[in-house]
Order: sequence, then C-alpha cells, then structure tokens
Amino acid sequence: LNDNLSTYILTLSGTLRSPKMRFHPPFLMLMPVPLGVETEEVITIIPQEFIRQSRITVKVPQLELADGTRTCPFSVKFPEGQDIVLSSDGTIKELTCRISFRSSKPVSFLGEMLFIDQEEN
Repeated sequence: LNDNLSTYILTLSGTLRSPKMRFHPPFLMLMPVPLGVETEEVITIIPQEFIRQSRITVKVPQLELADGTRTCPFSVKFPEGQDIVLSSDGTIKELTCRISFRSSKPVSFLGEMLFIDQEEN
C-alpha cells in the first residue's frame, strides 16, 4: 500500500447455502373418488436459504393408461402467487399450493411432482 512492497495475505471464508424447499405435509395422498370427480389437497411450501426472489414452477407427471393413451390428470395452482419473495427482515413467505386430480378413466399413481425454481434447482 502506498508504494510499500510488503506482502499481505488475506484469508476469506464463507458458507455456500443451496436453496431448498420443505413441504407440509411431506407427502400427498389424494382420496379415491368416482370417475370424473375432482379431488384436491392443499400443501404449504416452505422455502429455505433463498437469497434472491425466484419463481416456482411444477412439472406434473403424464400417466399412461391401460389402453396406452397418455393423460395428465393433475393440476397445480398457487392461489397467492408462485414467487418466492424475501422480505426486508430476511424472512421468506410460505407458499400455498393446491393440487387437484380428475380422471375420466380408472388410474392409480405413485410418483413425484417436481417443484423447480427459475435456476432449475
């Protein structure tokens, strides 16, 4: 500094936090209903370790029926929005998600829905 040729060593340390989401309840079991009748459940998404605003999207599975046709009987809605927003005090608001199912043909399914932020996490 100021033409002084002394050597200085600067050590930096930090913690990398990956964004994640918790779900309440942690799994979803929709009740069996008659054909053509909708069943619906509400889940709460609890974002954690997000450092910037992000938008959540959902990849819902397509199902193959016994006759070989493919269908997507699921629908996902975010009644209060699907943006993860950080407040001024650093807290993150929980998101409400409505997952519904309706099928005109008999189907049973055990699998995953993927909730993804805009950075593909």
